Amino acid sequence: MIYLILILIALGVFTALLGIISSLRGGGDDIVHPATASCATCTGDNDMCEQDCMLEAATKDIEYFDDEELDAYHDRPSNQYSDTEADEFSEIMYTMKPEEVKAWNRSLILRGINMPDQIKDEFIALAE
Repeated sequence: MIYLILILIALGVFTALLGIISSLRGGGDDIVHPATASCATCTGDNDMCEQDCMLEAATKDIEYFDDEELDAYHDRPSNQYSDTEADEFSEIMYTMKPEEVKAWNRSLILRGINMPDQIKDEFIALAE
């Protein structure tokens, strides 16, 4: 029994020493902290990255994509667009480069504009 207690104490001391040595050598530098990660590297696979980038985008000026006319739809529910109105969104979306589509969606969200339900499937296909 005493041997078991001595082994556990020795194992604890050994683990503590390894932790101290690792921190002195700068161990743990491979961890990416949200403050140092770039939103340009967000792939959509990491929800935390997307949330951090949304927060970062909220502190910056809103980026417009030559779509100021969509501001007229501020606060309209996504299920209350006519097909003609949804086509306005679709036309703008299809004039963008694929890598701009996610940023455009962030812009709409920050401006309080809900994307019409009619084009959400197309958006998801383009944003991937």
